[in-house]
Amino acid sequence: MDRRKFIGGAAKGALGAGVAGLGASSLAAPAIAQERPQIQWRLTSSFPKSLDTLYGTAEALANHVREISDGQFDIQLFAAGEIVPGGQVLDAVQGGTVELGHTASYYYVGKNPAFAFGTAVPFGLNARQQNAWFYEGGGNELLNEFYAKSGVHAMPAGNTGAQMGGWYRKEINSVEDLKGLKLRIAGLAGRVVEKLGVVPQQIAAGDIYAALERGTLDAVEFVGPYDDEKLGFYRVAPYYYYPAWWEGGAALHLMVNADKWNSLPDSYKAMLNAASRAVNCSMMASYDYRNPLALKRLAEGGAQLRPFSQEIMQASFTAAQELHEEIASENEDYRKLLESQNAFKRDAYLWSQISEYTFDTFMMVKQREGAL
Repeated sequence: MDRRKFIGGAAKGALGAGVAGLGASSLAAPAIAQERPQIQWRLTSSFPKSLDTLYGTAEALANHVREISDGQFDIQLFAAGEIVPGGQVLDAVQGGTVELGHTASYYYVGKNPAFAFGTAVPFGLNARQQNAWFYEGGGNELLNEFYAKSGVHAMPAGNTGAQMGGWYRKEINSVEDLKGLKLRIAGLAGRVVEKLGVVPQQIAAGDIYAALERGTLDAVEFVGPYDDEKLGFYRVAPYYYYPAWWEGGAALHLMVNADKWNSLPDSYKAMLNAASRAVNCSMMASYDYRNPLALKRLAEGGAQLRPFSQEIMQASFTAAQELHEEIASENEDYRKLLESQNAFKRDAYLWSQISEYTFDTFMMVKQREGAL
């Protein structure tokens, strides 16, 4: 065998393999870069930093995305008022001022009442049912058909659970007691209580305490014990009513500018979906842990717990059903969402009265007996 031909052939083979390897590595790097480009987006929250669970949920979402992407997908977070007021998050996302918003959909019922279904409608669903409807019952697909008309794509990203019915300067025992009452209340609930003689008010969170103190407001509904405690309402409006029949499971959404969403690599869409699901779970867990402790502190501080009377609950239910029918008769978006949610709700309560209700009722009796 010719030694020079062998060495030459081996050298050519090695060079060929090297070139082939170089070609493979040079193709792999751009492919990875295309799949995971460096992106920096901005997210504005509807909530101030002082409401650490609400604001902190968006913070956790941004951190999850950053970690999953090894820092390639970076989301810069802004509190309410730093870019736009909390009630203008949808407009900021829709107009491209920011790419992302973390907000309560029902803040925008003035644009279209159907926005309420992204958060809660009066006598709607509890938190578990909301998630079942969103994820399994086609609720979020229907919502995104509706949101697309506003140039956004959205996914569930948090839930407070059933909220409290609010703080009142005097006891409310009957429908007659509601007449003329100036109540700060959000979403479609204002239109329901208006049918009962209440004068609904929209006042920013930072102005509520002063309005209660001056008597400009007679009552305020906000969230629940953990958040309400921070705002000190019990000092001027000691009667703390429950439940918030207008927020049986108040959900938040991550809203994404539709053009920006469509331009994302699939892997980044998957990251946002995964992070949203994670914080949807963790926010509920946070409130379930913190609210009981806060409620005990509030009671020790002078808060007077009161259930809404059956008279008020029934009158509110009747008024809510009337409002649903009125809106659905003239709003196709609202009708589609209402029919979907009601169909699911009828079946959901068949199951929950057998499962959760019977178990929880027994355990509540044991708690009252001091057996836990």
